[in-house]
This record gives sequence, structure tokens and C-alpha cells, in this order.
Amino acid sequence: MANPKLLGLELSEAETMGADSARFEELLLQASKELQQAQTTRPESTQIQPQPGFCLKTNSSEGKVFINICHSLSIPPPADVTEEELLQMLEEDQAGFRIPMSLGEPHAELDARGQGCTAYDVAVNSDFYRRMQNSDFLRELVITIAREGLEDKYNLQLNPEWRMMKNRPFMGSISQQNIRSQQRPRIQELGDLYTPAPGRAESGPEKPHLNLWLEAPDLLLAEIDLPKLDGALGLSLEIGENRLVMGGPQQLYHLDAYIPLQINSDESKAAFHRKRKQLMVAMPLLPVPS
Repeated sequence: MANPKLLGLELSEAETMGADSARFEELLLQASKELQQAQTTRPESTQIQPQPGFCLKTNSSEGKVFINICHSLSIPPPADVTEEELLQMLEEDQAGFRIPMSLGEPHAELDARGQGCTAYDVAVNSDFYRRMQNSDFLRELVITIAREGLEDKYNLQLNPEWRMMKNRPFMGSISQQNIRSQQRPRIQELGDLYTPAPGRAESGPEKPHLNLWLEAPDLLLAEIDLPKLDGALGLSLEIGENRLVMGGPQQLYHLDAYIPLQINSDESKAAFHRKRKQLMVAMPLLPVPS
């Protein structure tokens, strides 16, 4: 297993960088920069042309910002749940519901007065978009997730106040986007990975939800939902070649997960995301012996 004290220091340092875990994002960008640059040439990547939907106007410290909410049948739909079920999930702080989105690159445009502005294209599944048109709740949820996604991806601070543009479905031109031809392969969920310690009482530490995916052929990412925590203080994390063990402060949480991949524990990084209340872990994978 990796040295838990070393990983603990990394957690503390990342936590002090701010609510958006800037340190983790920096480390993750360093780990996947070359892979992201090569994304357009990967066979599992395909190019789509999103269709216009509606346009939002807001602003940031840089000036006016427009968000084009678009749609495409090539983007997978979210899980088919009712609004009542979704509302209950959100009230219970469950992070299992995901709305697949494609966040496009920023593009410079001119507004109606000829002043410079920035536009972003955010695409969702076309069938889900049609459902969203008839639901104020779903529309507000998508707008919130899109705004937070753009803030995280591009290190922005967008004004949460926005206005929907009338008679203008998009700002500028909607560019083609590259998306994965297939969804990222989920390795296993926590229920299959978790191995309880012998004799652990049912009233013991809570088993947090673990989300694992391959971001690239040699980079595994993990999100561990910790809604009861406000920071990384007291968290312990150990990573071995095929195992991830996490302990929470005051025995609030315990996770012991077998991962059927060879992990480079020395290069693994972790950070606590205050806004999402998640522990995020980037684990480079060891090359498979030939």
C-alpha cells in the first residue's frame, strides 16, 4: 500500500487551495494533458453537430457570457426517473443521478451592440431536451449543472443570475464537438467492490458511494461521496496496486475497494472538493506487461 501519511499531506494541501480544489484540477490536467490533446484522433471519439435550443445571458469577471443550451441524439440520456424520484434523490443528497453533457470550448462573439463577449455550447440528449422543455424543474436543474460544469472545467466564476434570450436560440455559431462514441466504462459500483472487515457491526462506519471510470487508457478516476464532511481533515487514504482503502474522521466512513487494475500508487493524487463534498482521486495505471 502507499504511504498513508504522504497521501494525507496531499489531501491537506489540496484542501487549503480553495473550495474548488484547484490543486486537484492542476494535478489532473498534468496527468491527462497529452491524452486530452489526442482525443480527436482516438477511435472511440466521434464528432457531432449539436442542434440549437435556447440561449442564456449571464456574466463573469471577464465580461458578458452566453450559454447556448443545445442537444444531440448522439449524447446518451440520463437515467429514466420521474421528477418526484429525482427530487427525492436530491433532497437525500444522493449523487447517483448524472445528466450527460458535452461542454464545448469558449468562442469569442459580438453581441447585438457589437461588443465582445464569450459563448459556450452545452449539449444534452435530444429526447431529454424535449422533456426538459415541458418542465421548469428540469430546465433549472440543467442550467445549474451546466453553469457549475463550465465553472469547474474552465476555472470560471459565473454570476448565478441569468436571463433567457427571447427570439434568439443561440449566440454566434454552434461548433462541432468531439464526444466519446461510448460511455466511459464503469468498472464496478461500491456494492460489488466493498469488502467489510471481519466482525464489523452493522451500526459501524457508513459505506460511501464510489464512482470509478477510465478517463483514458492509462488514467483511472474516482469520486467518493462524503456528504457528512466539510473538508479533508481526518480523512485517511491508502492506495495499493489494486486496492483503495479510505477512512473517515470519527469513524463516519469506511471504504475498502478491490480494483481489478494495476494502479501506480506512487503517482496517485487526491483532493477534497468542498462544493461537491467529494473525495476525488486520480490514479495513473501501470503499463500491462507484454
